[in-house]
Amino acid sequence: MKGLPEERAVAAAEYIIENKATVRAAAKQFGVSKSTVHKDVSERLAKISPGLYRDVKSVLERNKLERHLRGGEATKQKYEQIRAKG
Repeated sequence: MKGLPEERAVAAAEYIIENKATVRAAAKQFGVSKSTVHKDVSERLAKISPGLYRDVKSVLERNKLERHLRGGEATKQKYEQIRAKG
């Protein structure tokens, strides 16, 4: 979905809120870059829909606080796969 930036911003925000998704997941879903999604939901959305902006911001803040946990889990799985092969 590469259409109008305003429509894309609202659609990305709704996707992030409904799925508690990361910016990376939303970018993959809509076929755009992480930078585009971030700009859509942090700059454009604030002007279009302040209420939706607040909701998506809370999800993104939560993701930011949890990212070290996701990274640690990914590293753990990587080394478990290496151990299983070797």
